[in-house]
Amino acid sequence: MSLNKWSKHLQKYLFLLKDDFFELPYLSNSPEVMFNSVIKTPIARHKPLEQAIYTNNPFCKGIMHYRQIEDGFWLLATDIEIKQNIIAKAIYTEDEVSDYYFLSFSAFEYEFPIKDSLNNNVTLLSVCWTFYKPRTEVATYFYKNTKGKFYNLIFNKKWADNNLFFKDLHNKESIYKLLNNDLGFYTWLDIAPKASTLAKQISEILENENSGVFNTVDLKKHSLDLITDFVNNAFNDNRMKNDVSLSNLDYYKIAKAEKMILHNLNVPFVGIEHIATEVNMSPTKLKSNFKTVFGLSLLQYHKEKNMRLALQLIQKTNDQVKVIITLTGYNSNSKFSSAFKKRFGFLPSETEKK
Repeated sequence: MSLNKWSKHLQKYLFLLKDDFFELPYLSNSPEVMFNSVIKTPIARHKPLEQAIYTNNPFCKGIMHYRQIEDGFWLLATDIEIKQNIIAKAIYTEDEVSDYYFLSFSAFEYEFPIKDSLNNNVTLLSVCWTFYKPRTEVATYFYKNTKGKFYNLIFNKKWADNNLFFKDLHNKESIYKLLNNDLGFYTWLDIAPKASTLAKQISEILENENSGVFNTVDLKKHSLDLITDFVNNAFNDNRMKNDVSLSNLDYYKIAKAEKMILHNLNVPFVGIEHIATEVNMSPTKLKSNFKTVFGLSLLQYHKEKNMRLALQLIQKTNDQVKVIITLTGYNSNSKFSSAFKKRFGFLPSETEKK
């Protein structure tokens, strides 16, 4: 697709309903192409003096701040509320250069299709990092009533070569190896201990800026600190060393597999064969590709998200543990307590309320 056909693409696909999700496409060749593709949607309200894009429509509400920190390095910070199930799709034009890498930190609260003992909606805080390379078509599923923020740290290889410095030589070699011409998409769960604090500081800077006057110096400092915190904690598995590249179709299928897992945390693991059938992929390939993207097996990913849900329910609700056991798909108190202690190092009864 060429850039001059973007408007026609939007007419056909913007909020097209498929499999209970409304499509939200955007161009991802570069930061400029990305935010300009968003500006051209009929739902966007652009305020150039603020370097911000606002939207409030039947599908979502939010604001995106965009800043060119320096040549080859951008920050796109988005605060969004999802009103309907949405799948956001990164696509590319053929007539624009694609040479930017997208490192994203996100923190979202999303609702589950279950209620607690007081009939309140159950929510789960999901904190994660993603990294994708040029020309990689990323699909992200957002459920209705999801709220959160994400911070895109976007850079090209020239900028990375001149600005990313790490004390650990292994980390430096690993990240430079990633900056090649292959497709690539990786996800990590909450791995960087300083990320939430640094991201909050970035949001505060953006919120306190005046139109046309931007605090680029502090934004650069906190953005670089955020990247450093990620790199110092993300390269402990072999995914970076192996750097396996999948096809864009396979990345889409893995995103769909993750969606199935997250939507079924309140029941026992649905099984690899069932998920493989739903995403039209062999079980062997699904297992391999899922671990390439997430660093965990499908069952491990289900258990990790399931335990995080249980922890948050114990901390933030007044539900008894026996109720939470049922909400998280367990049928045995002893099995739940054992899994919980193995993951967190303490029993459910020893968990402090927040």
